Parts: sequence; structure tokens; C-alpha cells
Amino acid sequence: MKPFLLLASRAEDDAAEDEYRAYLRYAGLAAEQLHRIRMEAAPLPELELSEYSGVIVGGSPFTSSDPAGHKTAVQHRVERQLAALLDRIVAEDFPFFGACYGVGTLGLHQGAVIDRTYGEGLGGVTVSVTEEGLVDPLLKGLPQSFTAFVGHKEACTVLPGHAVLLASSADCPVQMFRIRTNLYATQFHPELDADGLTTRIDIYRHAGYFPPDSAEELMDLARQHSVTEPMKILRNFVERYAR
Repeated sequence: MKPFLLLASRAEDDAAEDEYRAYLRYAGLAAEQLHRIRMEAAPLPELELSEYSGVIVGGSPFTSSDPAGHKTAVQHRVERQLAALLDRIVAEDFPFFGACYGVGTLGLHQGAVIDRTYGEGLGGVTVSVTEEGLVDPLLKGLPQSFTAFVGHKEACTVLPGHAVLLASSADCPVQMFRIRTNLYATQFHPELDADGLTTRIDIYRHAGYFPPDSAEELMDLARQHSVTEPMKILRNFVERYAR
């Protein structure tokens, strides 16, 4: 089997490693089957898509819709390189899955309106699958509604006309969409269970995402949720595109 490629951009080593392990576990991949490139650490090398089964973009501290003047040089570089790669991925309809940051990157690339209208704090939400989602192969085996973990400053306000809405929630109308046949993005984190979210809360407690003194309360709330369904999306992605 050709490996999948995980494009990551978390600068904190503990967060980056925990994310990588989560994708290995829930996608059902061995380490040699999931190559990782940390985009925040160095420029993206030349990539031959034909060497991979598919591309996955993990979550990120970057906010795509921020004004250009508020972005760091590293963020500008990552965005330029991802946009250039997406030119090729979209043209080939090459298997792509973006979690959270995937909405900002694939969404903007395809003409979606991405802004802070529907940002959500850290925690569990109920995601509802649309009629189109019920027949999409990546949502095979999932119930019509399920709990998933979220935490994002920006989200998709308006999808482009050629996108297919696959899932939504009460406070964020675009939780999952598809472009063409093989390009997917979710606003929720399908790699996160309660342990994973509490780990991230602990790592990021002084990063400005939430008041540091609220970290323990957020962890307690995370542990109250049983999140088991979104991970099936990762396994479905791998089973569909492994080659």
C-alpha cells in the first residue's frame, strides 16, 4: 500500500505527537503507512502525489481568515504552499481530507466565505448528517447524528455552489463538506476523543485560546462526552483510498 501523507502545523512537540498518534490509531495505519510533514518547521518539499494514497491536513493554530498583517511569516509560507498543493490536488481530484484547518484551506481555495461568524469554543457538539451525507461513503456506518469535539475561531459561512454539504450543527451550519468526488473537509476533529481533547487543553492552557484558569473545567466537560463515531470517517477515508 502507498502511504498516506499527514500535513501538520502544530509547533508544540507534545501536541504534534499526540495528533500524529491519534491519526495512526483511528485511521488504522502503521507508522510506515502515514508519513508526516510538519509544515511549520520547514518549507514543504517537492511532493509527487502519485507516491501517496491520499493527503490529510490536520488542525492548526493558524486562522486563515485573519487579515494578512496579523499573520506571521511562517503562516504566510504555509498558506502559500498549501494553496499551490491544493491547485494540484483539486485539478486531479486527488483524495484529500482536511480536519478543522482543512475548512479554512480547502474552503478558501474553492471560494467559500470563511470568517469568525460561527466560531465554537472547545467542547462536544451534536453533528447532524444531511441527506447527501447519508449516502456519502465517508459517512458510511455513522448514525444520522453524533457527538464530535470542536474548537475553532473561524468556520465556513457560505459554501461555494459546487460544494456538497454533508453535515451541520446548531451553532455551525457547515461541519463537513465535499468538493468534486474525493475532496473532503470537516470543521470538527474526527481524530479527537476525550483523552485527546484533555491533552490539548493542558498543552494549550497558556496559548490564549481560553482563560488558563478555565482549563480544568474544560477538561471535566470533555470527559462527560463519549465520542466514538467521528473516528469512523478516518477509517472510511483510508479504506476507500488505500492503493
